[in-house]
Amino acid sequence: MQGVLHQILSGLATGGIYASLALALVMIYQATHHVNFAQGEMATLSTYIAYTMVTAGWSYWVSFIATVVVSFIMGVVVERVLMRPMTNAPVLALVGVFIGLLLIVNAMTGWIWDFTIKTFPSPFHSSTPLLGGFLSGHELGSTVVTLVMLLCIYLFFRHTSLGLAMRAAAYNPVSSRLVGVRVGWMLALGWGLAAAIGAIAGMMIAPIVFLDPNMMAGVLLYAFAGALLGGIENPLGAVIGGFAVGVIENLGGAYVVGTELKLTLALVIIVAVLMIKPSGLLGRTVMSRV
Repeated sequence: MQGVLHQILSGLATGGIYASLALALVMIYQATHHVNFAQGEMATLSTYIAYTMVTAGWSYWVSFIATVVVSFIMGVVVERVLMRPMTNAPVLALVGVFIGLLLIVNAMTGWIWDFTIKTFPSPFHSSTPLLGGFLSGHELGSTVVTLVMLLCIYLFFRHTSLGLAMRAAAYNPVSSRLVGVRVGWMLALGWGLAAAIGAIAGMMIAPIVFLDPNMMAGVLLYAFAGALLGGIENPLGAVIGGFAVGVIENLGGAYVVGTELKLTLALVIIVAVLMIKPSGLLGRTVMSRV
């Protein structure tokens, strides 16, 4: 029983990171109705930026805040420079742009910092396991950081005029323009916010999986499974789905398929959701009269 409880709590800690990245995917999907395949690579680039600051002698939390700001600006620039000219492009063209961005960022990251595995520092140090030995200091700390970030995002979108404008621009850009919302800039800010969220997820997962240009490949797959499970158009569903996938991964890896085949669980979740309930557990099915 203690082993199961340990796997559940550890899965929730990891699931919080999946939930963050799933939320970033949903934010881009709401704005463009396409999945940003480069979300993981952008998070990896942000994590390398934080690593450079830390190794240069900056304190961890100063590097953390600076990386979030730089990542936000990077997301806005990507939307303005790369995605804005593709607004009316065919679907396959946009998919090609996302895949191209993935390959470019991955290659650039390896070219600048090389492809050797590096150790990323954690600010949460504890000589003994916490909560009765079920969680490490980093797992508990990263969970707190993730929950605080998710709460801030919720408050931003629910209780600020800018957050409401961004939601309106994502859901109905035509009506938003009619009431004076600058839809283009709202979408750019959404990209920036998604990049900042991805940066936090990257910095929280890097001490666990170690730092290399491909570190977010598996994490992005789990996050995508969480977004689909909860609902690709539902931010709250994506967060819940991310936590659920973290628990399923840990329990399935420990007691069903083994640690070597844990990644297949994400593929099973994706296929099962698409076959049984494509809109996700908390998503809604939209029907239109033809």
